[in-house]
Amino acid sequence: MTSPAVPSYASGTSDVPLLGDTIGDNLDRTVAADPEREALVDVATGRRWTYAAFRADVDALALGLLDSGLTKGDRVGIWAPNMPEWTLLQYATAKIGVVLVNINPAYRTHELEFVLKQAGVATLVSASSFKTSDYEAMIGEVRGNCPDLRSVVIIGTAEWDALLAVGGDPAVLAERQAALSPDDPINIQYTSGTTGFPKGATLSHHNILNNGYSVGALCGYTPEDRVCIPVPFYHCFGMVMGNLACTSNGATMVIPAQGFDPLATLKAVAQERCTSLYGVPTMFIAELNHPDFESFDLSSLRTGIMAGSPCPVEVMKQVVARMGMEEVTICYGMTETSPVSMQTRRDDTLEQRVSTVGRVHPHLEIKIVDPDSGLTLPRGEPGELCTRGYSVMLGYWEQPDKTAESIDAARWMHTGDIGVMDADGYVMITGRIKDMVIRGGENVYPREIEEFLYTHPDVVDAQVIGVPDDRYGEELCAWVILREGADTLTPESVREFATGKLAHYKIPRYVLVVDEFPMTVTGKVRKVEMREKSVGLLELHTP
Repeated sequence: MTSPAVPSYASGTSDVPLLGDTIGDNLDRTVAADPEREALVDVATGRRWTYAAFRADVDALALGLLDSGLTKGDRVGIWAPNMPEWTLLQYATAKIGVVLVNINPAYRTHELEFVLKQAGVATLVSASSFKTSDYEAMIGEVRGNCPDLRSVVIIGTAEWDALLAVGGDPAVLAERQAALSPDDPINIQYTSGTTGFPKGATLSHHNILNNGYSVGALCGYTPEDRVCIPVPFYHCFGMVMGNLACTSNGATMVIPAQGFDPLATLKAVAQERCTSLYGVPTMFIAELNHPDFESFDLSSLRTGIMAGSPCPVEVMKQVVARMGMEEVTICYGMTETSPVSMQTRRDDTLEQRVSTVGRVHPHLEIKIVDPDSGLTLPRGEPGELCTRGYSVMLGYWEQPDKTAESIDAARWMHTGDIGVMDADGYVMITGRIKDMVIRGGENVYPREIEEFLYTHPDVVDAQVIGVPDDRYGEELCAWVILREGADTLTPESVREFATGKLAHYKIPRYVLVVDEFPMTVTGKVRKVEMREKSVGLLELHTP
């Protein structure tokens, strides 16, 4: 009699218990342990905070927010690139139980308006501008359509300074902080929705504090570590794997620039003697290929995290050999799981780090199931990756129907990714059940772009797919059917139509005008066939 196959299931055992405190209490604990250690460095402006000074500013901002009338459960939006004020607000809102709503710096007016209304944002904290975006003008355009929005505070103005200067009674803050539960919602992050609109993944203190702590622990962080964070704060990569991993492990957060800049990143690592560096593969490629790369002393680097897209073997080899990041790890996750559920370990082989996304995280479970039956598959067989545990979000903000589509009755989060688990529990991600495109680490759902293209006066129908791209991993290609008598549509005219309305990374690079889409006998569009044809028509090469 043959023994049954080993199921594609793994649980993360750990001798280290989960953290049971709120983000504010955890920060206070770190400050008490080493108040004079550096907490935050903003390389661009030269500003520095010890942990004691950082908490003093966080508490001052928290008191200012309380004085403005915000109460537990209210939503505060943050629309800004990476800057110290973003981080201060992250911890200040956590201290008073106000839900921080992350807004992508690349959003345009219709995306901004949707998020402000859907989350019921009461106060919006914003930079005045970033790159070519005039945030103040864009806020002015949509403000009248957002009835819940009571106030707007622009960072660097008198209103911002006033928030920090309120004073207030520390006992009031302590009382508020003590009345919070680790299970309270504290953060909403919007993920592009397959329905054409973003969904607000709602995360608790317990979700993101423990995930940040675990990520940092698997990187071996101690108070001696200094982490260079060029990845965006509005995403879990920056604010959880970056900021919370640092503060929960007593390490130092280093901001190299407001937006990603390979030269600024290399300078920050060298100047601040960073021990860890984060990025998606395209960021590491840009750094390694910078003409001044060899002039920087990166000998302080020990570890780091690469995530967001599959890591090419050669890039990983160069990161280890030329950057000295021998303990670099690969992470897999999604916003809905706070985000990381799997990570390679510091002593894993190079092969494991480039061909898999690692093993299950401590205190979490993963399984690979048959998408149709829901039954766990034997190891070695591809199926849908599911994850369960403390990291699974509370749900999509005010969308219980969408939550139920992703989280089943047993609290398993269905990722929509196709994975294969090997005999040692390592998982390879081989594809996506749905059609999500990952462009340079940004998740893009074609349905959202298709819905937007339908608003073009000449477009009758549109389908969007991902096609291979050397730089970004994938690029967007739109197939469009035009109304009778319409002029042809070009990538340039689509870009012109979308600029100011869609985030830049959602604008299709390629546009193919067709008479019909390839369909199945049941009338479903065959996107796999579209992708194959696009590769040929555009003369692209598959990786």
